[in-house]
Amino acid sequence: MVSVLQLVVLACLASAQPARGENHLVIAPQSPVLEIGTNFTATCMIINTPEITADDLYWNLSKTTVSERQYTKISRSALNVTIPITNEEQEWLFCISKKVSNYVILNKGRFIHGIILTKGYRPGKPENLSCVAVQEKSTISPKISCVWEPAGRQAKYVPTSYTLNVSIISGQTFYARTTLNQAEVPLDIYPHHMTLEIWVEAHNELGTIESEHLKEDAGWFVKTNPPSDVKIISEKSFPTSLLINWNHPIAEEYVRLTYQIRFCPNGAHIWTNVPLVDTDKYIKSFRLQNLQADTVYVTQVRCKNYREGHGYWSDWSINATKRTPEDRPGSKPNLWKIITEGDSVNERRVEIISKDPELANGRITRFDIRIQDTKDKVKNGSWEWESIPVNRSEADSSSSQQRITALKQIHLANDKSVQVFVIAVNSVGKSDEASFVIPEKTREYPPVEELKVWPHEGQLWLEWKSPKNIAVSEYVVQWAADGLIDWQRENKNTTHTFIKGNLEKFVCYNISVYPVYAGRTGKPARVEAFLEQGAPSEGPAVRLNGKPGRNEAELVWMEIPLHSRRGFITNYTIFYTSGTEIHKKTVPANVTSYTLKSLLGNTKYDTWIRVSTIRGSARGFNHSFTTLKYASGEIEGIVVGVSLGFLFVVVMTMLLCIYKKDVIKENFWPRIPNPGESTIGNWSPDYPLKAETPKENCLSGISVLDVDLCDGKCVFEEDKASLPLKKDKYLSEEHSSGIGGSSCMSSPRQSVSDSDEGGDMADTTASTVQYSSVVASNGYKGQTPSSQPQQAIFSRSESTQPLLDSEENPDMFLQEGSRQSQRFPRQPCFTRSARNQDSTNPADFNQLEMEQQEVLEPLDFCPLEEDSEQTTPTDGHSADWLPTAPVSSYMPQLGGYRPQ
Repeated sequence: MVSVLQLVVLACLASAQPARGENHLVIAPQSPVLEIGTNFTATCMIINTPEITADDLYWNLSKTTVSERQYTKISRSALNVTIPITNEEQEWLFCISKKVSNYVILNKGRFIHGIILTKGYRPGKPENLSCVAVQEKSTISPKISCVWEPAGRQAKYVPTSYTLNVSIISGQTFYARTTLNQAEVPLDIYPHHMTLEIWVEAHNELGTIESEHLKEDAGWFVKTNPPSDVKIISEKSFPTSLLINWNHPIAEEYVRLTYQIRFCPNGAHIWTNVPLVDTDKYIKSFRLQNLQADTVYVTQVRCKNYREGHGYWSDWSINATKRTPEDRPGSKPNLWKIITEGDSVNERRVEIISKDPELANGRITRFDIRIQDTKDKVKNGSWEWESIPVNRSEADSSSSQQRITALKQIHLANDKSVQVFVIAVNSVGKSDEASFVIPEKTREYPPVEELKVWPHEGQLWLEWKSPKNIAVSEYVVQWAADGLIDWQRENKNTTHTFIKGNLEKFVCYNISVYPVYAGRTGKPARVEAFLEQGAPSEGPAVRLNGKPGRNEAELVWMEIPLHSRRGFITNYTIFYTSGTEIHKKTVPANVTSYTLKSLLGNTKYDTWIRVSTIRGSARGFNHSFTTLKYASGEIEGIVVGVSLGFLFVVVMTMLLCIYKKDVIKENFWPRIPNPGESTIGNWSPDYPLKAETPKENCLSGISVLDVDLCDGKCVFEEDKASLPLKKDKYLSEEHSSGIGGSSCMSSPRQSVSDSDEGGDMADTTASTVQYSSVVASNGYKGQTPSSQPQQAIFSRSESTQPLLDSEENPDMFLQEGSRQSQRFPRQPCFTRSARNQDSTNPADFNQLEMEQQEVLEPLDFCPLEEDSEQTTPTDGHSADWLPTAPVSSYMPQLGGYRPQ
């Protein structure tokens, strides 16, 4: 039921709507063109609907709601809005209903209306209208071309168009339309000697305006062709003038013309115009005067309507060129000098040079020169002129650099002054004489002060201060570069000037200013300058100075040539890298070597140098080097250190060997007594050896066996009986131990007399040989014993020395001992030795000896005498006391007494 009611309501509303497409809001005016800078008022009207009133409306400009303060309610169904026009862009202005109702919502498009606002400027008055009618062939073209300057501002959406109007006094009017600032109006025929009126109209949607009207004679707009067939004639009799001829470009019946002439030396940029009063005629020729002789001149001619203020000047004619005839030089030669050190100490080398006279008036063929000593008072002496020919072509004469001539080179002593005179000669005559003085070197005049040079607008400007307290006659400004030299002269009042020569960019010039004092030149003030600086054209080539070290390398480079610098060098930047990381060092411009430090050993480095000026920089070539693995002298230091260490070890070893030679000898080469060289071998009973008192340090190793006199015989008899039984025992013990000497400080040993058990003795003397002997009181092998009663004495000696060869063959040694014993008479002498470390007191030993002498008064004891090298062993052992029986009766290698 509800849906049915809604459908009914919609149908009623539709039936109440106006015809399809009819809008209920209308804005007036429709799509206006508005002038920028004004206010615009629009009116929105409500039509054919009672749904809304003016209070339900609002305005929207470019999607922005206009403020209600700008609204004006006209009636219940009309609403105005006023907006300012401020920019050139097109904008939409909408009138919209803001009421919310079913009808308005369903017909929303009928309750909105908009217009587009087109904005622009009114056309400006065209200015500076000018028109011209050019010559075609021999007449004036019937087309008039005009040009003007638009005035006012132009808007993008409101363009301005122009109409060019040409009206002839006869009543005919011609026009042409354009949107540009120029136009051409074709006429039927050019109206000579008639009045023309020309103007321009500018118009757009905002209005129309006319320019000023040009109302002039038709000849006022005429521009003819330039004069034709212009020729120049040179006459030898007039070296300073040229005659010019030409033809009229148009017949006089059409236009009566006047002419203008200009000329200049060839290559110059400044023209000289002939005054119009001299050429304001209907002429066809003219003579130029007061020209420079032997100079090429360029001449041009043009023409226009003769009436003042009428017409346009034609273009200049094609250049006409001619050289004036030669004349004698009109000025002096420009004389100068170059002074350098001579071959000897007190000598100068002076080179005299000269430029052609400024007014040479011809090609200089030679210079005449004369050099005179200033001390020569004779003015008209016998000094002769020397001619210097000049071999220069006519083409070379046009170059100022080529016009410098080297006249003469002289060697002048430092204490000598000369005056130089020079005359320039051409094909017509000679110039006036030029001269200057070369003073003594010791007599130097002061230079100018505070010389400054700077570039400005393509020229090098100079400024200086005059020397104080001395009058200057003139200044000479000299500049030199790449072996070329040039100069110019300035008057005495000049302290600010520029170099007038042809200077090049990026070239270093050495500029000097010389003050001249009455023909004598003062000391120069010098400075270097560039007309314009640039980046260097090449970089310096870097190399190593010698070989690189381990942690450093010295780089050297040469300054780049002057022609490659192109500016003042500000610094050098050294780049070096051993991988991806680049290091750089910046050094001043006066440095040409640098030592890189903190480098890595045994590493390859790439290095290059960048040279810089104020305008840029340039990179030189790369140079690679590899640092050493070891620093210089490091290997030598290692070798020297090792050598010194080895030498120290050797020296210390030698010193140790020297100081410890006894210990070394004892350990490596033990001292072995030679029984064959012992004095016991030379013992004879008839010649007993002198008893030698035992040394004090050996007394501790001596012990005496106490024997009673009453028991002496029994002892000997018992020893005889037991000797064969103990013989084998002694031999076995002796051969098992070896021979050796016993030191006085050695430990006590058991003697055979103390113990008959050989096993115990062998255990305690594992490394010793026991020399034991039992001597009977009766003679041995037929020897006659002494008449004094004798007692049998048991003697024993211990030694740690090895066995002798003779101990290995005891039979041979016994036979040798028997032969020796036959040569000496028998003499009973008994010695006895024993080790007793506890008996170390000499007093006890002396007491013991005295008691022994009392008991054994018939016995004769003597020490064993051997050679000094044999009696005292090298190991410090004391000599043993042995019985002085025949050699055959005492056999150390057998360890005791052997019965025969």
